[in-house]
Amino acid sequence: MKISEYVGFDAVGLAELVARGEVAPAEPEAAAREAAEAVNPRINALVETWPTDDEPTPGKAPLAGVPFLIKDIGVAMAGRRMELGSRLAAGNVAAADSALMRRFRRAGLVTFGRTTTPEMGYSNTTEPVLYGETRNPWNLGLSAGGSSGGAGAAVAAGVVPVAHATDAAGSIRIPASCNGLFGLKPTRGRVSWGPDFDEMFNGLAVHGAISRTVRDSAVLLDQMRGAEPGDPYTAPEPSRPYAREVTRDPGSLRIGVLGQAWGGRRTVAPVADALARTARLLESLGHRVGEVDVELGVDWEELVVASARQWTVNLAASIDELAAAFGRPIDSSTLEPPVLASYHYGKRVSGAQFVTALALRNRVSRGLARHFATYDVLLTPTLPELPVPLGTHAEGAARLDGLGWLRRLFDIAPFTAVFNVAGTPAMSVPVTTEPGTGLPIGMQFAADHGQEGRLFSLAGQLEQASPWADRTPMVWAGDGVAQA
Repeated sequence: MKISEYVGFDAVGLAELVARGEVAPAEPEAAAREAAEAVNPRINALVETWPTDDEPTPGKAPLAGVPFLIKDIGVAMAGRRMELGSRLAAGNVAAADSALMRRFRRAGLVTFGRTTTPEMGYSNTTEPVLYGETRNPWNLGLSAGGSSGGAGAAVAAGVVPVAHATDAAGSIRIPASCNGLFGLKPTRGRVSWGPDFDEMFNGLAVHGAISRTVRDSAVLLDQMRGAEPGDPYTAPEPSRPYAREVTRDPGSLRIGVLGQAWGGRRTVAPVADALARTARLLESLGHRVGEVDVELGVDWEELVVASARQWTVNLAASIDELAAAFGRPIDSSTLEPPVLASYHYGKRVSGAQFVTALALRNRVSRGLARHFATYDVLLTPTLPELPVPLGTHAEGAARLDGLGWLRRLFDIAPFTAVFNVAGTPAMSVPVTTEPGTGLPIGMQFAADHGQEGRLFSLAGQLEQASPWADRTPMVWAGDGVAQA
């Protein structure tokens, strides 16, 4: 299988080829490795690759033979490193598969490497000291987003059709937007963190994927979803497989449009124009679309402070555990300035402040729920601006404390985090591009708790109405040569 042929199929299409015997089970993996060798020197999206020991069995699993990459955080693969993008965790090797890794294996996915992440996943760009910067395949001087930036860049450049990702404040949707891809953050409790964790960041973080087609994300989530024994909470099971929702008519939805973010961050003109075009497209498809003022039930600064306390307390506990496990100091030799500052901030948060921060989560959930009683879906830009130049996030970061760093992250991506706080599903859809540059612009759609099916149905409709599969970036494995 040539790379030029390989990149023409999504994950479902590759699995069908293998199941029908039209390609040998090992051919997609060989093409994926060749693609990685061709493009990764340009984009730096993969930390490493490794030999695979799972022989794909055609017809025995829905994604048998599909090449796959896992993020360097959140999912453990026995005998493979998970270093969290940090010098503090360098050399960390997983002793056993996590529950999600076992599900990836059962789905037939051929996991042959891991993708880059910022240190501890604690940024919305992927530029860690440990690996170096991950570059956007559309423009190598721009950020690929974060914290699943490696996954986004690898999928956009054609290395794999779909990749594992996680999302605690936008880490699936931000890279999806920056790289012109589809990414859905599931409902809290949809995918288990077991057995080593009951939840991550008090339920803010979820597992998901970034893909080139809607159906790939739907089919993969069908394989990922479901509780494990001992999970602290679970999401309601869908009435039908998500794979069936993609081709299902969503009907006429009530869609509320929020063009300007909470906290005063203004949406730039190219993104506002893209939002207006998306609203007109939705109206042409029969949806009822109108502007809405979404009250969260809390002041924005109050949300930022509470989030900083919740995030940094969790971060500090993880850092203490890693430092003890590896016998390493907690200082600038092991941690980057924003993470080290956040660690110290978290160590100063009191128990009462932490409990108050968790109570705010409930207020935001209740506030958003009132809007979902009126609107089926909320539409916002995924980001208020186009992908930013590499290094933008780091400007002056050494002078920020933990609250200042979190405030910067929320200012750069103000639309995404509230749906993690509420635990509701949200997706970034590459509906359109910026006419002058061709850069992708993601639109975020959010729905009520447990309504991933509604989002998949709407995304499938948008994919048919405004196809994006033929859009390819400057660095694209299908060109055969990674020169630009």
